[in-house]
Amino acid sequence: MKKNFCRLGHLQWMAFSSLLVSGMAIGQIRTISGTVTQNGLPIGNVSIFQEGKNEVTITNSSGKYQIQVAGENPVLIFRHPDYSEQRSKVGVESIINIVLNNREKEIEEVVLNAGYYKVRERESTGSISKLAAKDIENQPVNNVLSALQGRMTGVSITQNSGVAGGGFDIKIRGRNSLRSYSTTGYDGNKPLYIVDGVPLPLVNDFNSGMTANILPYNETNPLNSINPDDIESLEVLKDADATAIYGSKGANGVILITTKRGKKEKTEVNLRTSFGLGQMTNLPKMMNLEEYTAMRKLAFANDGVAVPSNAYDINGVWNPTKTTDWQKYFVGNTAEISDVQIGVSGGSGNTQFSVSGGHNEETTVFPGSYRYKRNNLGVSINHTSADRKFKIGFNGTAALQDNVLPPTDFNIVYPVLAPNAPDLYTPSGMINWENNTFTNPMGPATQIFSVQTKSLNANLTSSYQFGSGFSANLNNGYSTYNSYEQKIFPKTTYNPSSNIGSSSSSLRKAQKLNESWILEPQLNYEKRLEKHQFSALLGASFQEQKSDNIVILGRNFPSDDLLTNMAAAASITIPSASESLYRYQAVYARLNYGYNKRYFLNLTGRRDGSSRFGSERRYANFGAVGAAWLFSEEKLFKERSWLSFGKLRTSYGIAGNDQIGDYQYYDTYQSTGGSYGGNSGLIPQRLYNKNFGWEQTRKFEAALEVGLFKERLNLNIGYYHNTSSNQLVGIPMPATVGFSSIQANLDATVRNRGLEVSLESVPIKTEHWKWTTSLNFTLPENKLMKFPNLEKSTYANRFEIGKSISLVKLYQYTGIDPVTGLYTFYDTNQDGKINTADRTVSKEIKEYWYGGLQNSIQYKNWSFDLLLQFISQSQYNVKSMYGNIGYMSNMPAIFTDYWTPENPDAEFQKPSAGYNTAAATASSLFILSDATVSDSFTVRVKNATLSYSIPSNGNGKLKAKLFISGQNLFVFSTYKAGNPEFMLAGYSSPLRVVSFGLSLTY
Repeated sequence: MKKNFCRLGHLQWMAFSSLLVSGMAIGQIRTISGTVTQNGLPIGNVSIFQEGKNEVTITNSSGKYQIQVAGENPVLIFRHPDYSEQRSKVGVESIINIVLNNREKEIEEVVLNAGYYKVRERESTGSISKLAAKDIENQPVNNVLSALQGRMTGVSITQNSGVAGGGFDIKIRGRNSLRSYSTTGYDGNKPLYIVDGVPLPLVNDFNSGMTANILPYNETNPLNSINPDDIESLEVLKDADATAIYGSKGANGVILITTKRGKKEKTEVNLRTSFGLGQMTNLPKMMNLEEYTAMRKLAFANDGVAVPSNAYDINGVWNPTKTTDWQKYFVGNTAEISDVQIGVSGGSGNTQFSVSGGHNEETTVFPGSYRYKRNNLGVSINHTSADRKFKIGFNGTAALQDNVLPPTDFNIVYPVLAPNAPDLYTPSGMINWENNTFTNPMGPATQIFSVQTKSLNANLTSSYQFGSGFSANLNNGYSTYNSYEQKIFPKTTYNPSSNIGSSSSSLRKAQKLNESWILEPQLNYEKRLEKHQFSALLGASFQEQKSDNIVILGRNFPSDDLLTNMAAAASITIPSASESLYRYQAVYARLNYGYNKRYFLNLTGRRDGSSRFGSERRYANFGAVGAAWLFSEEKLFKERSWLSFGKLRTSYGIAGNDQIGDYQYYDTYQSTGGSYGGNSGLIPQRLYNKNFGWEQTRKFEAALEVGLFKERLNLNIGYYHNTSSNQLVGIPMPATVGFSSIQANLDATVRNRGLEVSLESVPIKTEHWKWTTSLNFTLPENKLMKFPNLEKSTYANRFEIGKSISLVKLYQYTGIDPVTGLYTFYDTNQDGKINTADRTVSKEIKEYWYGGLQNSIQYKNWSFDLLLQFISQSQYNVKSMYGNIGYMSNMPAIFTDYWTPENPDAEFQKPSAGYNTAAATASSLFILSDATVSDSFTVRVKNATLSYSIPSNGNGKLKAKLFISGQNLFVFSTYKAGNPEFMLAGYSSPLRVVSFGLSLTY
């Protein structure tokens, strides 16, 4: 009985205490009112709330507000998108009037998009680099990745081709996977692209076979569909802390793109138009007619052969004095780039909107009417309820791309025509075959390739705040990327004397349909308690991607006039077709804790499941921990006036990788494509492997961030160390099995580590002058640390322990034989012959270091921006691109330094017209020797922009800006024989573009 009485007494006491505390709290509730102004004018729609509370009030059109506060020492926060945030301690006052300052007059605190959440840059525990709209605008590029080159540490970007619509090779802190296009057909090193919360589908897994000679690796880039002018910001997530929230998708880094949204109360109309001219740069000087003729005649003399009747270039059949600069004709033309973008944005009350549209066109440097077109549309609508608790937003981008290209990059083969080759066309405009003595390249050039793409990226987000610090979010996304390729093979490809008619003409069409959706529910929590701040995230991700691909080939047309109509073909076949379904699901959580605004801890965990793996390895766990210490907030450092900001941060975590393609672990079969007795057969392709699972990358980083002299000088130094294991590759199998390999996880390890340094300063800042400069520098290292039984595997000719995975095995070049005048090579195994067993010299195709230097100078209404990109690298040189000297093919002028008895110290062997087998063999070995790889240092004037803001009239409604911008303006390099940026041999390099433009805002 006593026990029950005590229990009842406790309950009564608790109830009494609760009432007492409630009464005290109620007693402290007060009503605060006031007016918010700027320059004496009232400001409406200012959000006002008490720090640590969720209740929000809004100022009316007269700038007046009224709000209730409670507790000791309450603080009110005033926010408006056009003005700087203002904080005010309430004290004993009941009326508080606030004057807001324009944002433009103060340095804004940088907020980073970390994917599922946003974080202040000063409080970030991860490595996130940001590119803002001001860094993108006015640059004459049709893909934002071109504007990104040279601006970030740890991010290496190479444009694969100078042809519009091509791809980019992107490495974020190196290559983690052994898989590449050249070896497996799948690149396991691609970053994850996310636009407004929606992952872009990978679009290059299916190869139609039509674009290999015009676009390297048949590759495009998904960001070609995003108009750079529509981008508000671009963030690159690099370390484990930043990428772990994306689990397996973030192993190779994440590129987040946020498109522009309506921000202001007033409606604003923006018009931007530009026109530019582009040309190829650093083209090698070719042999002139005299040099070419001497080479050709000497080649026959060296072979001991009289000049034959089919050597039309030197036997007098072709005009021996006529000369044409074919390089200038085929790739020396001027491309025209035009761009028009218009947008309307604004808002009313709690709703903001933005609508933009544009048209972009770009021709090529090739002769002919080849043209790339893109029409784009962007829509953004955001609404917030009156109490600021419910938010909903829609963001969508759509693009139509139409690209008409030649069947092959003219720079690969056409500039090497003999200087005295005949005219390409007869006086009547027909293709000239010069009495069957000329293989006219314009015949094959009539094989026109075209590709149309239709893309859509839509995102619907909603959130609701409830309770004390809780909010529920729902992210819905849908993305499509459909391409339609067509290539015609008309009879004009062939010399009319061959009597090949339309029965040999053909039409090849390919349709690649990709669509994906994503659904992500999330629960967030934020709380501040005096010196403590908490934020937590719990979410799930469900994603599905479908691909439907087919190639149709039509042959035997009655007339070339019907060549674009597949129904007119007498024979229709399907060379290849595929369907795939990719499903992905995950649950993830994040917990962030901050103490006293100086200590921060971020924990991230995720469990992922992918349909690309076997039943035993389908799911995996990933996570990371990040920590940061703002030591500048400590009393010891806070008293140092020269130290504005100081932070130490570190992170460690594990990410995965499933970029292997679909159904790689299944027993799969392929159609024979033919028929026997009216039936087609099946060929086995792969063996089943239920243990086929995730690649894993362990990431570590430590960094120091320092701001000095009121942040006039900022220094960031970071070290990263990543190791990737469980490599997804084909493990060689004995021939008796019937399969060359089985897809499995190989116990191989790749290490990427490096040093990243960035330095920003403001040397000059006065009323009229401002000069800002920034330097970024990356020192990367990529090594293969472990590979079981490498020496006995088929990978021994591609990899070597302790060397970069971008490695080639080559012959050792030992100079020119003084007797024969031919190249010689080291016989490694001393068996008396040179063959693949002697390819033992390892050369790494890699970057030693790279970076960029950016300067921005502003004087009143003038602004000048200059970006220098620099790189030290090992790469293939011009010797790897050209074969034997002496064939009916022109060559760069450096090849005139060939061996003769009078020139025994020449760089190249003696010319041969093809009748000397030893010379032909030596030439083929030479292009696979270590002589074809060399080091280079290059400084490129990547971008220079001069702009002038025209002073507005009295009402200030119309703002105008004129600008001139140049991309890839100048190149200074130790590599003198062409474009120093490493690309596949022969493809056109990125163009030098000079653009003029006008921007209007009303």
